Amino acid sequence: MPETDRILTPPRSRLRVGAGAAIVLVLAGLGVAVAVAAFGSHGSAREVAAPSASAAPDRTAPLYVHVLGAVARPGLYLLAEGDRAVDAIAAAGGFTAEADQGQLNLARPLVDGEQVVVPVIGAAPAPAAAGTTAGKVNLNTAGVDELDTLPRIGPAVAQRIIDWREANGRFGTVDDLMNVTGIGQKTFDGLKDLVTV
Repeated sequence: MPETDRILTPPRSRLRVGAGAAIVLVLAGLGVAVAVAAFGSHGSAREVAAPSASAAPDRTAPLYVHVLGAVARPGLYLLAEGDRAVDAIAAAGGFTAEADQGQLNLARPLVDGEQVVVPVIGAAPAPAAAGTTAGKVNLNTAGVDELDTLPRIGPAVAQRIIDWREANGRFGTVDDLMNVTGIGQKTFDGLKDLVTV
């Protein structure tokens, strides 16, 4: 073998040591990566809020709803626009064994500031106030006090409803409520199932 070949070709023992060192480094790196992955994600406990049944990405307007009666946890609950009575009951922990579920329309949309009362079995339905028909407020006969019981309707808006009725005659349809100053689409959507003509 010429002298130059001896200088350029490393001895085989050096090649083995270099390859072994590279393998050890790769294995050590893999071991560190596995340890970081294992302990980094599981090493510390994090509290994560459970998603609510009523949460939805497109609905952001808050609704405050007071849930009372035969539910597990009566109280005031913050729900989202578009939620229904069933969501309010779920937020309050569900029905108790004494709840008369047949007296509620669980599919009814909720409105801000309303109260959902779950009666017990055998309780008489709440009496309809003067100016109401089948539990709905009659726009053509209700006074300020009855109209004021509706969600989002205070005494001032209640008086405007009566003023509109006196100026224009009877409400022909529930949709005529949209002609009253101060009642926009959002308020109307919360009222249309609660009123009649």
